[in-house]
Amino acid sequence: MTDSRLDPVLARIDETLPEATDRLMELLRIPSISTDPDYKAECRRAADWLVEDLKGIGFDAATRPTPGHPMVMGKAGAGDRHLLFYGHYDVQPVDPLSLWDRDPFDPQIDETAKGRVIRGRGASDDKGQLMTFVEACRAWKAVHGSLPARITLFFEGEEESGSPSLVPFMKEHAAELQADVALICDTGLFGDSTPAIVTMLRGLLGEEITITGPSKDLHSGMYGGIAMNPIRVLSRIIAALHDENGRVTVPGFYDGVPELPADVAAQWQALDFDAGGFLGEVGLGNPAGEQDRSPLEMIWSRPTCEVNGITGGYTGAGFKTVLPSKASAKISFRLVGQQDPARIRESFRALVRSMLPPDCTVDFADHSASPASQMEISGPMFEAARGALSDEWPKPAAYVGCGGSIPIAGYFKTLLGMDAMLIGFGKDDDQIHSPNEKYDLESFHKGIRSWARVLDALSR
Repeated sequence: MTDSRLDPVLARIDETLPEATDRLMELLRIPSISTDPDYKAECRRAADWLVEDLKGIGFDAATRPTPGHPMVMGKAGAGDRHLLFYGHYDVQPVDPLSLWDRDPFDPQIDETAKGRVIRGRGASDDKGQLMTFVEACRAWKAVHGSLPARITLFFEGEEESGSPSLVPFMKEHAAELQADVALICDTGLFGDSTPAIVTMLRGLLGEEITITGPSKDLHSGMYGGIAMNPIRVLSRIIAALHDENGRVTVPGFYDGVPELPADVAAQWQALDFDAGGFLGEVGLGNPAGEQDRSPLEMIWSRPTCEVNGITGGYTGAGFKTVLPSKASAKISFRLVGQQDPARIRESFRALVRSMLPPDCTVDFADHSASPASQMEISGPMFEAARGALSDEWPKPAAYVGCGGSIPIAGYFKTLLGMDAMLIGFGKDDDQIHSPNEKYDLESFHKGIRSWARVLDALSR
């Protein structure tokens, strides 16, 4: 069955892929490293490049000032359905430069055993992904003279440096950012050929604890045995954070943790995830989390407690027989569902204090506190988008979780009251944030086609 509205758009995308790739290459040549002040002008140049490109498609586009790098806003189209698309034009630093095969900002098409890839910093995160949506809009305009819905584009320039200007900007411009749904292209496929819509994002709580015992480092021959060693105290606290089955023991930790819906569990089961292969790539073989949960549940829908770093005593070359005055650990919690970061922080600190022996004190430093995000997928738009993606890729699209945290999705929910669809076309081997970053040409091509399909489906 042919679609008289969509088919010519898809044909246009196929015909103009070389020109679309050239435009992406031009954007990739701009070293828009947001975290380095030396590249401030380049970030501005990338923002200006996007504005001019969007104007060429017919968007009412402009940069918007912030205390940091500018936002890019573009508006076009008409109709009852209003879609907002978010992406970011800034990129990570390129260090270590010696591990790149070529200049990170001299992008090229490479031939690999798996196919052709676009190689360069920002190819996958996030310029290539951002441009899939722009190119889909370009094809719609070229074929039909207009977009299928009212569209607002919202491009950030500080995502890779903590987004310090994002929340204030969103609060100030909440009215014009309000839409029926937000679309985010900063995620990936499941495997190489299964499109995915991320509907669960874990929150994050960061805690640093420092145990202090003696007033100074002590000689272990003189004080060993009689003096309390802060490392010993810290080790006991860390060991007590999990039980023998991998469950977190912080009181009240699982309050607000939902069970996985049966239909989503069935989709995840159908993905046939190879936990052994996943762990085997990093030299492991056995899942270490909650033993009554499936591997994908552990990664996507269950909360965690992990020790990210430990310091104390002498850690230099050789050996020093010392009892340290202090011992510290950095501990992170990934949160799901309705878990309350503030309550978990309070409970964790109470647990630590309860385990302190006489002569020891504890200091706490907090590093982050953001709740989880879970999208409401019962509405027709999510199923429409899933069907559109399934029509483009070899395997049906699935609703998936994300083990990491993508704050912008949560901000759309908490600040603007709207859900976000996280749809991306990156692959696990894209080496984002690392040397020799790449984006498969197939991901770029089919990503453009996918967004054209999604725009069609969401606007009907």
